[in-house]
Amino acid sequence: MGDTRWLDDDEQRTWRTYLWASRLLYESLDRQLQREAGMPHTYYMILAMLSEAPERTMTMTELAQLVRSSPSRLSHAVAKLEDQGWVSRCKRPGDARTTLATLTGEGFAALVEAAPGHVEHVRRVLFDRLTPEQTRQLHEISGALLGGLNAPAVADLGMPGGR
Repeated sequence: MGDTRWLDDDEQRTWRTYLWASRLLYESLDRQLQREAGMPHTYYMILAMLSEAPERTMTMTELAQLVRSSPSRLSHAVAKLEDQGWVSRCKRPGDARTTLATLTGEGFAALVEAAPGHVEHVRRVLFDRLTPEQTRQLHEISGALLGGLNAPAVADLGMPGGR
């Protein structure tokens, strides 16, 4: 215990503020999507990542990495999305070990319907509260945190072409 680098008062305040802000932000996003689109934020992210993939298809392994989910948790979520008709799964031709997830037309339509309200909510609870300089700083700080967390799967933020 003698080697512990305890947080000073400023670090402790910053840490707790960050924890509460990130938790409450995620909960707010989840509530908004549940209320307005009938889906949790996790499902929205799955649909969004598939919508940006070539042919709206990717392997379940790739999708799990992008949405930061365990394979079993993702499989459960995708099964629910299949029940809705929003995603379909099939084996990769010539490779029975690899499962592909594809966003269906109905799933894309659900995403298109949910996106305006979700984006407006993100803008209202996050970006409208920050100056352009704070937005840039938040991006830099978040990038530094991701780098320290060894998150190569999100290095390009899960966006095709590294957008």
